[in-house]
Amino acid sequence: MSQIDLKDPFAPKEICRALLKHRLINKDQVKGLLQRRMQIEAELEKESHKRMASFGLKIHNPITFVDVIAKIGPLRADGKPGVLEEDVIFKALAAEWDMAYKKIDPLKLDLNTVTTTVPRNFAMKHLVLPIEVNDGTLVVATPNPFNMEVIDDITRVTNMRVSTVVSSKSDILKLIDEFFGFQRSIAAAEDLFAGPSIDLGNLEQYVRLKSADELPSNDQHIVNAVNHLFIYAFDQRASDIHIEPKREVVLVRMRIDGVLHTVYKLPKKVHNAIVSRIKALSRLNMAEKRRPQDGRIKMDKGGQETEIRISTVPVAFGEKVVMRVMDPDVLIQDLDGLGFTEGDLKKFNQFIRMPHGIILVTGPTGSGKSTTLYSALRKVSTAENNIVTVEDPIEMIHEEFNQIGVQSAIDVTFGSILKTILRQDPDIIMIGEMRDLETAENAVQASLTGHLVLSTLHTNDAPSSLTRLLDIGVPAFLIQATIIGIVAQRLVRVICGYCQESFEMTASDLQDLGIRTGLKGVLKLRRGMGCNRCRQTGYRGRVGIYEVMSYSESIQKMTTAKANIENIRIRAKEEGMVTLHQNAIIKMLAGTTTYEEVLRVTSARKFLGA
Repeated sequence: MSQIDLKDPFAPKEICRALLKHRLINKDQVKGLLQRRMQIEAELEKESHKRMASFGLKIHNPITFVDVIAKIGPLRADGKPGVLEEDVIFKALAAEWDMAYKKIDPLKLDLNTVTTTVPRNFAMKHLVLPIEVNDGTLVVATPNPFNMEVIDDITRVTNMRVSTVVSSKSDILKLIDEFFGFQRSIAAAEDLFAGPSIDLGNLEQYVRLKSADELPSNDQHIVNAVNHLFIYAFDQRASDIHIEPKREVVLVRMRIDGVLHTVYKLPKKVHNAIVSRIKALSRLNMAEKRRPQDGRIKMDKGGQETEIRISTVPVAFGEKVVMRVMDPDVLIQDLDGLGFTEGDLKKFNQFIRMPHGIILVTGPTGSGKSTTLYSALRKVSTAENNIVTVEDPIEMIHEEFNQIGVQSAIDVTFGSILKTILRQDPDIIMIGEMRDLETAENAVQASLTGHLVLSTLHTNDAPSSLTRLLDIGVPAFLIQATIIGIVAQRLVRVICGYCQESFEMTASDLQDLGIRTGLKGVLKLRRGMGCNRCRQTGYRGRVGIYEVMSYSESIQKMTTAKANIENIRIRAKEEGMVTLHQNAIIKMLAGTTTYEEVLRVTSARKFLGA
């Protein structure tokens, strides 16, 4: 470790020396940074005072030369793309100081550890954040690990050994705002329930008079807490937010890249108020707690409208709420970016350009079917086309489509509304799901009368959709007359672009696992090492894998009341259909995903036709 000026470890000469040593900047950049230092410091001082005033705080953190560099954002001199970010600077400084650097993952922080160890004002003033207790030692993250007086104060107050890790200043400030703000809202809300109470939810009934201090859904603390949940979900790229009541706590979980993470454990006393607030926002009946309800909220996310679909259902210990974030950037994309191979994309474009017939998209819940359908509709949407959709519920409002929501209570069902739609002069019809014979028959009639119909089915692969239609009662001759093509799909996680690395694996080892690449010898594959941007998972984002089956004349002839699905699958492969499993292997060999994802999503047992 180099000699450090403990009185001023952030002196410009110290920072520049460290960054030059790690080749993150060059000497010409140092001159430019020093010339602009005074001007940038003045701008940052104004921003800092304004920000602290908005939180009602008189605390002011000194501006350092690291803040100046991060504000200017010079290009990296080490050949890597992008500008010099604050995280990179602090990581280099931690190495220079011979200390551990930690990019804090908010999902892995414990709310109580962060908010009950030191007061908020102390944390904000000294930029310290307790992040975990490990074998009796309190781990504290800070951008300045040389402030020993502060570390001694924390040691004395907590009566624990304290170890420090280096984290960026902006991360510390952001997490203090988020965690202390959320904790304060929850704690204040919980205080209103301070009296003894028993709440056993729907499983075990206990009669008690409603107290005068039942927390209203418009209480400011609850409003703040619910707003925080939404902001946090957007920040973490969550697709779903789960609020799950248990006997003594409430779990808040978020699904990120297809995997659920437990984010918070809240006191049970605030559960009803949080659910009521969400119901109020989505215009649901707050008094109805025994029946499932569905609603939606429209809100702003980074300057664009985002819809959140709400579903409530009574479970053992209260009402469980699941909120699905319908991100327009995810739900409606260019077909080129969905993950189709070049050949499959060409086939699918041919399907959606047909004047009439039925196109089916199949796969389980959460496999990206809605994204494929919406993206296809936008591709064919023109001023000359009248596009009508029937959905349960409407997933994303889009002005170019005429969208109808199913309302079973007043007999507006998939089947019944299709008869009305045909009198609305449609060109293209999208049916959310072909779930029964009535819907299927009306879809067939629509296609026979000159309309292009897109719909979904729940089947494992493309060929088995034909037997599914036969099972629900559609005659074979009508299937032969109307089907254009079938697309089956799944989502696989994408290797994180920030921490990916190459490694070698033999084709025979992959074959032993059930992955037949058709290649021999040693193969170069990619995987994610795990970093802070992907929460150490090695994956960031998801992409589709597809199985596109053209409904050819030969397959039409094989579609009979006693159709053999295996023979149809073999014929489809002979005619060029690439299976889901094979498409996943293509993604693996291209370095998009890993062999583990191929096995997880398209295991050989599930996809015998691979």
